[in-house]
Amino acid sequence: MATSTRPAVSVDRAQVLRYRVHAQQLDRRPRSDRAVDAADVLDLGVQDTGPDGALWALALRGVPVEAGRWPHELALAWTLRGAPHAYRRSDLPAVERAVRPFSEADAAKRIMSAAGPLKKAGIGRADALSVAATAMRDVVTQPLEKGALSTRMTAVLDDPYLRWCEPCQATHPYEMVFRLAALHAGLELEPGTSPPVIRRIPRWPAAQVGDLTPPEPGGPSDVLRALLHLLGPMTPGQAAELLDAPARDIREWWPHDAVDVLVDGAPASLLAGDVGALERAAEPPDGDPVVRLLGPYDLFLQGRDREVIVPDARRRPELWRTLGRPGAVLAGGEIVGTWRPRAKGRVLGLELDEWVPWDASTRAAVEREHGRLAEFRGLRPA
Repeated sequence: MATSTRPAVSVDRAQVLRYRVHAQQLDRRPRSDRAVDAADVLDLGVQDTGPDGALWALALRGVPVEAGRWPHELALAWTLRGAPHAYRRSDLPAVERAVRPFSEADAAKRIMSAAGPLKKAGIGRADALSVAATAMRDVVTQPLEKGALSTRMTAVLDDPYLRWCEPCQATHPYEMVFRLAALHAGLELEPGTSPPVIRRIPRWPAAQVGDLTPPEPGGPSDVLRALLHLLGPMTPGQAAELLDAPARDIREWWPHDAVDVLVDGAPASLLAGDVGALERAAEPPDGDPVVRLLGPYDLFLQGRDREVIVPDARRRPELWRTLGRPGAVLAGGEIVGTWRPRAKGRVLGLELDEWVPWDASTRAAVEREHGRLAEFRGLRPA
């Protein structure tokens, strides 16, 4: 991990949040002629969880997309934390290399409950992902629903890779091994399918199938650099928590050009090239504040410095529920409330919870965003 010798830039939480709004391009206006893969959040991957998911996150960043209509330029894969994420299709080979485990300890942490049985059987955890990826590639010769693929994988994998599933009353591969091996096998998810359908990525490099060589620091789609740019300033510990990776590995792989920043006096890091943008965020931009209806798993809400995002500790459990999370109302960099969709027929209503009194301009902007969400879904606003 690199150590900066320059004096640390000192900022407050409001400045950090304004920086993130701009870095994540939440301040961009929609443009019909903008390329569908022209969003910087795709460098890290856009989590696709919930009814609006990745496409709504991209629409909020000015990308011309509609609910349920996935452009060919975008692809969906299980990656960070085993969750489905959208990427530029052209980036997939680089993404696969970038999301490989940093170490054997990292591989063990990522595959969770499978790590113990594999270790007991004398199987390296990174090796296990390689074996599962190679087997999965051989099995998926045509698109397969997850259940059918799981059944076929159960038939070809040895016992340490398998577990008894009480709810299904059946034996399956360990879930995280199954999910994380898919991209290493050159496989993607078919968008809009539930249960998910897994299929081969066209023209996937054969040499990458099952190759779990650790990622190259600073290479294309470098996860830590993308995190620091989009969710910085942050600490190695926060990055480790977000990625479910060992903190030791994160510190070892921390970008060499990360510099020290103090956020309300607490130490963190940011890429040196982004310090200027952070300093320019000291003052709110001219004009009306940016108002957006963030989805429950929008990247803006993924930072592990939740005390910075929502300083009121009483509000945090409402926003980051384990199940049934609401969306967040963003106004000028601050979370000022939550929202839930209420669709009936062809009409979309919103259930709103105002955390602070909204002024007339904020309320009008929320109404406009409500109309935008309804149009995105092909509905009418209530």
